[in-house]
Amino acid sequence: MFLMAFVQVGVLAIAFQKLELSAHSAYLLFATILAGSMVNVPLFRMKGESPGEEVAIHVNVGGCVVPVAFCIYLMGHHPLDFFRLSIAVLLVSLLCYRISRQVPGVGIGMPVFLAPIAAATVSYLLDAQDAPSLAYISGTLGVLIGSDLFHLEDLRKMGAPYASIGGAGSFDGIFITGIVAVLLA
Repeated sequence: MFLMAFVQVGVLAIAFQKLELSAHSAYLLFATILAGSMVNVPLFRMKGESPGEEVAIHVNVGGCVVPVAFCIYLMGHHPLDFFRLSIAVLLVSLLCYRISRQVPGVGIGMPVFLAPIAAATVSYLLDAQDAPSLAYISGTLGVLIGSDLFHLEDLRKMGAPYASIGGAGSFDGIFITGIVAVLLA
């Protein structure tokens, strides 16, 4: 629902223009993220809390692989200071870890707008000139690291047979954080 509203008002084009992408490239990236959201690639299995129980860990292409690839692209095309980038990602990751919670039947979820506000604020304070790219990277990676990777152990306790990094519980958060953080920066 949020995603369709972003498309209809052209917010995607505005956000990605701030990242120096053409409208065509922005919509291609958006389409790739949406198509990829339906694809989960198995990574590994870990033991569940009960004997004989296992949790299959997957990575969602649209919610993890494509956004991380775009972060790498941005790092290659924008001269970001590694120390500032690391601090921004760490701060947003820690916030996302603290505010994310287990959601039965979904996985790990979090309030949608706290991470983008944090990513935009931290990015602007650390590097006002490159705040849009720093906000996208710190927001996207911060949500992935803080709400998904830092909570892998919690998945063992949930009893779910399957979990996807960047999947159902965090997909909207990752996408919206990236876009809103850029708009706010």
